[in-house]
Order: sequence, then C-alpha cells, then structure tokens
Amino acid sequence: MKRIISATVVDQSGVLGRMTAVLTKRKLNINSLTVAQSVKKDGTANMTIVTEVEDAHQAEQVIKQLTKLIDVISVADITDQSIVARELVLIKVAADDSTRHGIVGMIEPFRASIIDMSHESMTIQVTGNTDKVEALIDLLIPYGIKEMCRTGVAAFFRGSQCLNEAGALSN
Repeated sequence: MKRIISATVVDQSGVLGRMTAVLTKRKLNINSLTVAQSVKKDGTANMTIVTEVEDAHQAEQVIKQLTKLIDVISVADITDQSIVARELVLIKVAADDSTRHGIVGMIEPFRASIIDMSHESMTIQVTGNTDKVEALIDLLIPYGIKEMCRTGVAAFFRGSQCLNEAGALSN
C-alpha cells in the first residue's frame, strides 16, 4: 500500500541519509522524495516521502522509527488525511509537423503546457496528482517519450491544519 509521509526536520547535512537508512533497513523503496527549506526559515526543512509498505503495521513502525531520529522534529503518515498533493513533470516527446497538432489537442484536457519546442520534439509541463500525471504519460508513450523529469509528490494538509512537533494535527 502506498503511503505519503510528511516530516519536518532540522535542515542540516546527513538528515536525509539517516531517514533513508530507516527505510532501507526495512527494505522499503522510496517512490518519491521532495525536500525544501521551511517557509519559517528557522533552520528546518519539510519532506514528503512516498513509499510502498506491506500493511498498516509496517507503516506505523516506519513512522515510529523516523520519529526517534534526533534531527526529526515531526513526522506523520498523511495518506488518509485531507491533503493537497501535487507533482511537476517535464516530458520531452518526439513531435514533427504531422504529430504536433494531435499532441497539443491531447494535452489540453490535462491543463498541461508546452514550454519548449524544436523541429523534432516538444517539451510538455504538467502538474497535478500522480494519477493525472500517469494518465498523460500513458497517452504520450505512443508518440515516443525522449526524456522525462519528475519532481516527486509535494503534499500537506488542506485548510489551516499543520503538523505540530508531536506529529499531530494542529490549527
């Protein structure tokens, strides 16, 4: 089962390595990882980790182990919460005069945009939830995807809710 883990950590060297070691020890793959300096600019960073676990017990154990790390301020599994989750993807697809119009028509319903174009290719930018992104990628595969870059999922709670230092919701 896919889980989205949100963490606030001390923004310093080695934190990411220690967090990934916890997942590696449990033989969990990181499907997506985003890290950015906190908006508070107080020496903290926000992380969103997407991973696959076998069951709810394993997810709970991972959260407990991450919480024990010295540089982790708060951590929580936010998968089943009311969240906003998005990722950005850049897709370079083969395109010539005969296919360009079809590709443009195909990406419009996804609110994707063309950000670069050459005689042989076009680069498309799309943002949205993972299902939306995957659907567009599937449609573009027959045209020939030359290159692709994904940011990974960035997620946090809807409304005024936030994670507090105990990993619980607060307003």
